[in-house]
Formats: sequence, C-alpha cells, structure tokens
Amino acid sequence: MSASAPKAIGQSDALEPSSCDSAASALAIVRDGVITGEGPTTSGRVHFSRVLDADDVAWCARILTASALDHMPVSRAEAEALFAIDQAATERHDDGRFDDLLAKAVAHHTAAASGLPVPPRSVALAQDTDIASWAPANARGVRTDVLEWVAKQMRGKRQGNRTLKAMVATLVGVSVLPLSQLPSMIDIGM
Repeated sequence: MSASAPKAIGQSDALEPSSCDSAASALAIVRDGVITGEGPTTSGRVHFSRVLDADDVAWCARILTASALDHMPVSRAEAEALFAIDQAATERHDDGRFDDLLAKAVAHHTAAASGLPVPPRSVALAQDTDIASWAPANARGVRTDVLEWVAKQMRGKRQGNRTLKAMVATLVGVSVLPLSQLPSMIDIGM
C-alpha cells in the first residue's frame, strides 16, 4: 500500500472496524472503489474501474486485521464481502495477494464456524503465514453446511483462486481431481 493512502483516510470510522459487521461494511467500500475507481480507498491515486491493485488488497488486509477484530474469527459477512470484491475485479495488479487473503479468510471462517480452533487474524491472514500451517487439512470436524456455503460462493463464478479451490477440494476429500473439475464436482456432490 502506498504510504500516503492509509494516512489520507485512516481516520475514517467506516474504515476502522470495531466489529465483524463494520468490517464487512468497510470491505463493501473497498468493493465500490474497485468497481468505480472512485471513493475513499482510491483517493489520492490513479485507480481504474474494475481493477484490483495492491493498495486495494492492503485496505482489505488492514480492515480484516484491525486490532479490535484480531481474536474474532472471520465472519460469513466478511468472507462474502471478499467474494464480492473478487467478482468485482476484472483485472488484477496485486501479484496474487488478494487470492491468498481470500483463501485464508475463507479457511478461517470455515474452521471457526465448524468449531475448530483458529489463530488470531494477525497470524492467519499474514502474507508470510502458510495456510497449511493452521487451516483444516481434511473434512474431519468441518460442518457440511459451511462447506456447502463455500461451494455455493464458488459455483458458477469466475474463480481463478487455485489456493481456495485446492483447499475446498481437500476438505471435501477429492484433492486428486484436477482443479478444472472442481466446480462440477461441487455441483454434483452437494
């Protein structure tokens, strides 16, 4: 993220979440900025509509790892907001960082919603933390309804997130399938 971006609007209450709901709302502001190329998360820099760049990803990470949320699991609303950002962006200039953040946030929500332990967000969502070091490695203990929700989010949408696809494939026990077959497997299996 550029050094001026967080300081330019860092005092905005809307972008300083104190709850999962306010974080989901802040992520919606990022999504709107991605769609239009305008708004508080794009001010002070050139931003083209429908482009997700490194600054947008830094805003998402900053929102998701706000200190008030660090020991809360990623909520479904936050994960859905990230999926909405993913769908809004038709072009990427983030070196894969958003895909990593999305996969980790979905894994964090999936595990926590299933009653499995998850590390603090500052650890789980960190760019240098390997998702395999804490995310569920198989479906044992993961609730079926949560897996169905993830499958629904991925079904019929332009998803290029190989990390997320591989995680879902592993959780539903079909990691041997090629990733290109995952969407149809989810449609059949759920």
